[in-house]
Amino acid sequence: MNRAIEAAHRSGILTAASLMVGAPAAADAVERARRLPSLRVGLHLVLARGRPVLPGRYIPALLDRDGELEGNLLKAGLRFCFLAHVRQQLEAEIRAQFEAFRDTGLPLDHLNGHNHIHLHPTVLDIVLRLGPRYGLKAVRLPNEPVLASWRAAKRGLVPRAALALLLRPLLRAARRRIERAGLRCNDFVFGLNDSGRMTADLVLALLRHLPPGVTEIYFHPATDDAGPGDARAAGYRYVEEFRTLTDPAVAERLRGSGIRLLAFGDLESA
Repeated sequence: MNRAIEAAHRSGILTAASLMVGAPAAADAVERARRLPSLRVGLHLVLARGRPVLPGRYIPALLDRDGELEGNLLKAGLRFCFLAHVRQQLEAEIRAQFEAFRDTGLPLDHLNGHNHIHLHPTVLDIVLRLGPRYGLKAVRLPNEPVLASWRAAKRGLVPRAALALLLRPLLRAARRRIERAGLRCNDFVFGLNDSGRMTADLVLALLRHLPPGVTEIYFHPATDDAGPGDARAAGYRYVEEFRTLTDPAVAERLRGSGIRLLAFGDLESA
C-alpha cells in the first residue's frame, strides 16, 4: 500500500493519503511521505478493528481478548457513549494517536476514521476538542450523494439509499459541529458504497456526475491484491484501484473537465 501511494502521487492523480500511526508499516509510510512534500498526509484515526498506539495496560476497556481494539463496532460505540472509564481511555488513545502523528514531523492535512468512527458523537467531541492543539484544520465528511453514486455504478440503489438515511443525522450533526469548531470539511465523497471497487470505468462515470462543491474520491490502492490481510476487506481490488489512480484516461478527463485537484489543507483558500 505504501509503494502504491507513493507511485500514485508521483505518476498519478493522488493528492492526499491518511496514516494509521499504529500500523506495522507506519514508519515506512512516514519515510516515503517525507520524500514527497507535495503529498498531503492526514491522520486515519483507529479506535476499533485495529492496533492501538498505547500499551494495553493503559486502555484495557478498549481491547478485545486478543489485545486488539474492539472489533464489534456496535459494542464499541455503545461503550463509548455510556461508560465513563471507557471514554477516559478513549480520549487517552486519541491523544496518543495525535501525538504519534505530530512526532512524524509531517504537517497534519486532515483527519478521518477507520470505519468512519470519527462520526461517533463521543469520538468527534474529543477530536474537535483536542485536534486544534495538534494543527487539525479539516475533517472528512463521508457524505455520498445517492443518485450520483447509483447512476455511475448502475447497481445497489436500495442499499445506497438505506446507508444514506442511516448516516444522515450523524452527518448533519457532524457538519454543524465541525464548522462551529472553525474546521473545514468536504461537501461530498465517492468511495463509500464502492469501497475496494473504484475501477477506472467507475471513476470516469463518477466524474460525469460530480456535484458542485468539494468532493473527495477515496481509494485503497496497493501493488498487489494481498492487501492488509484483513478478512473484512476480502474482495477488495487493490491493484485495480492503484491502476485507476495512474490511468491516463482518468487524468485526461480531470484535465478536460476543469476539475481542480486539491487536498484538505487547500480548503482554507478554496
